[in-house]
Amino acid sequence: MPNPELYTVGWICALDTELVAALAFLDEEHDAPDHMPINDNNSYTLGRIGKHNVVITVLPHRQYGLVNAATAAKDLARSFPNVRIGLMVGIGGGAPSAKHDIRLGDIVVSSTGHASGGVFQYDYGKTLQDEEFITTGHLNQPPQFILATITTLKARYESNGHGIEETINNILKKKPRLRAKYQRPAISTDKLYISSFKHRGSDDESCAATCGDDHSNLVFRAERTEEEDNPAIHYGLIASANQVMKNASIRDKLSAEKDVLCFEMEAAGLMNHFPCIVIRGICDYSDTHKNGQWQGYAAMAAAAYAKDLLNRIAPNKIEAAKKLSEVLPEVNEKLKDIHSTATNANTIVVGLKEDSHSERVRKWLSPPDPSTNFNKALEQRHHGSGQWFVGSEEYSTWKAERNSFLWLHGIPGCGKTILSSTIVEDLQTTELCSSKLLYFYFDFNETQKQSVENAIRSLISQLYEKRQEARHHLDTLYSSCGNGQRQPSNDSLQSTFQDMVQQADEVWVVLDALDECHARRVDPNRGLLPWIQALRGTQMNIHLLVTSRPEQDIKSTVESWARNEEIIPIQSDGIADDIRAYVRARVRQHAGLSRWKSRPDVRGEIEDALLNKADGMFRWVSCQLDVLEDCLDQRAVRNALASLPKTLDETYARILAKIPDDHKPHTKRILQFLTYSARPLKIDEAVDALAVDIDAKPRFDPKNRMPDPEEMMKYCSSLVVVVRRQDTNNEKAVPEIQLAHFSVKEYLVSTKPQDQIATDLDKRSARASIAQVCLSYLLEINSRLSAAQVRQSYTLAQYAAQFWRILCT
Repeated sequence: MPNPELYTVGWICALDTELVAALAFLDEEHDAPDHMPINDNNSYTLGRIGKHNVVITVLPHRQYGLVNAATAAKDLARSFPNVRIGLMVGIGGGAPSAKHDIRLGDIVVSSTGHASGGVFQYDYGKTLQDEEFITTGHLNQPPQFILATITTLKARYESNGHGIEETINNILKKKPRLRAKYQRPAISTDKLYISSFKHRGSDDESCAATCGDDHSNLVFRAERTEEEDNPAIHYGLIASANQVMKNASIRDKLSAEKDVLCFEMEAAGLMNHFPCIVIRGICDYSDTHKNGQWQGYAAMAAAAYAKDLLNRIAPNKIEAAKKLSEVLPEVNEKLKDIHSTATNANTIVVGLKEDSHSERVRKWLSPPDPSTNFNKALEQRHHGSGQWFVGSEEYSTWKAERNSFLWLHGIPGCGKTILSSTIVEDLQTTELCSSKLLYFYFDFNETQKQSVENAIRSLISQLYEKRQEARHHLDTLYSSCGNGQRQPSNDSLQSTFQDMVQQADEVWVVLDALDECHARRVDPNRGLLPWIQALRGTQMNIHLLVTSRPEQDIKSTVESWARNEEIIPIQSDGIADDIRAYVRARVRQHAGLSRWKSRPDVRGEIEDALLNKADGMFRWVSCQLDVLEDCLDQRAVRNALASLPKTLDETYARILAKIPDDHKPHTKRILQFLTYSARPLKIDEAVDALAVDIDAKPRFDPKNRMPDPEEMMKYCSSLVVVVRRQDTNNEKAVPEIQLAHFSVKEYLVSTKPQDQIATDLDKRSARASIAQVCLSYLLEINSRLSAAQVRQSYTLAQYAAQFWRILCT
């Protein structure tokens, strides 16, 4: 038996495929050891590469990951006490990017420069759904002589090429039985799918059979030239975790944030104490499209590089390094840490499974998100508004007593939604209420927020997230609908919500703008108002507060069963005080009126005139202040104050009349889209809508886009607002343009507008114009572009494709 003390290099493989490749590159194979420590569970192959004696071990069958790698390293170091350096050689998943043209069969070598030794460990935590990661450790740098050798080898390859392909071919000539599995596959099998395109079919079905060659789903990459290395060798950061990476979105995120080149499962098991170089051949792209065809060749490529590296290291350099056996106590401590990490990971996995189920239920329920309305209202609210109500006895009683109800009603533009958001904010900061608070805003701007069914879906979703004890009712409904294969009826949703509320002990519910629930009139006997009455009558543990205009159907219904003290008109001294504070703050602090900062007399005239005529309407005051910002001298201010419009309708008529003629075509198009669109427009969608000229050639030219999108507000003055909404990935706030107030839409769709813009705002004309814009836009899209490229270059494309047919009906 060879003397174990003669071996100085440890080579660790995770798979039998990697072991076969490693053995193929031995210059000679030594006899197997006859005797090994009883508590060493590794199986070893001994041999020589160049001038180095190498001991190779492989992890037990199907036992991958950090713990098994650390255990193997510990046993190897104990049984072969003179091993000084380690090589982890095998396959991994690539992270291709615009910066790194990584392809199947390429090689990634762990390289420093990241303060991490070339490898970092990441764990999935509670924030996995938000695609965030926790870095839990780094691999220490290998000895400097290895790093210097890697640098020298890199320079030689750059100058002369590496010859790895030729080396592999020579071995396969000597070992023909390996060719079928270990030779380089056809280049046509190297397909990089766009990140959003997931594997179709089961894991056992190949991409060739299920995913196809549709160019719109593939990332185009030019073939490598003869002057380029193939396989290419990349040097950089390798990410290691205790499970396979097969999520393209997460791959791309870590690639962008950490400059990760490769993902694998074992290297982090040797972190901090094992002086190790990690070499990985790329066999897939760390996505759902796993590619078994490339594993053999990728393992051969990694082993070929490892051999070339060892051949360039002098034996005395290795002999001078610290023995692994000398750091064995540290390795044992590290192993304990890894076992602890694995235990914690198992706990997290259980939680993630629950999160995964919750996510499936949420997607099936498809609830509207009321937080966008809440945040918008808070942004528009003047500091201190609504405190008159949250400090009132009526509110305190409602907040404290079970089975309590309040209806707050007021005229258009009096600030009902702002007040609702003040109430929600107060409940959020009250410890007793915050975890049992549900709220919803009916919204004329979004079709999805105009039905009682969707309101219930949203309330159910909120309660499901907040109250663990109430979840099983929705889980039961989900199961009864074929685990999400069918949608529930409105009756079953109402019944489920009532059951969940009953289970939750005590619940506070705020519903804003009942009058913007247009579907309430479709079936008065089973719609919004009967549902609210039923909640009040059957749920003894609910605190219910609603707001609306005093529309006749709402007024007569609520007054038929609510007590007088539960019906509160918003027009009061409190609202007047809020308007007074708002006017004074804007006149004295807003940049648009700053020209009067040295003229307290003019400021006083503005404040007095507006407060005398506000009549409880925040919206009216806001519009007049917008007009006054354009008054450049005292005479203009006094003329404007002397002729203030009496109503919101008159205000809107004046706004339209003052729009310059050269702006009116764009104003008309914006108002058509916003009045009859099923959802608000993202501002970049609106930019492209304005850039369409249906009589020109081409009908859409990107050069006609507005250079500053937010200047679009100048076309519509006080009629529209820009709000920022969190996008679907929760990564950034996306600006949207929408009508500023429900009263604006009511005015535009009425017969009151007399301006020329109004002639094209009737439903039939407006929808036809929008459809024409959408079709003109779609016809100018380059058909050779992939779906991802279209989404990136043509921002209105998704909207146009989704809605043009609907608009034509």
